[in-house]
Amino acid sequence: MRLLLDTQAMVWTLLDDPRLTNTARAAIADPENEILVSPASLWEIAIKISLGKYSLNEDFTTFMETRLPQNGFVQLPIHVKHLAVVATLPFHHRDPFDRLIVAQAMAEQVAVVSSDAALDAYPITRLW
Repeated sequence: MRLLLDTQAMVWTLLDDPRLTNTARAAIADPENEILVSPASLWEIAIKISLGKYSLNEDFTTFMETRLPQNGFVQLPIHVKHLAVVATLPFHHRDPFDRLIVAQAMAEQVAVVSSDAALDAYPITRLW
């Protein structure tokens, strides 16, 4: 199965945060699953770092270029077909990063790993 992590799920996985549910943790750890991350998540983290709302124990580039492959995460590039879905999404969710993740999930027909129940308003499978 292919799974797309939202930003929070990605960060909690990388930091081994106990707030990640056992269901999500098991799905992410399952070697049969392909774990995808969106550049939207990386962008969101970079913005939060620049605003002082988040910090890493190493520089952003080193952290991402080391931790993503160590965990077997694959970046899902943003394609025009993803942005076309964003253009048609109803505003059940207003966060632009989450909207792009939902659009990518819809276009790629993959489940999203997220604690955000607001995503359930969209025609996606949310795993948590």
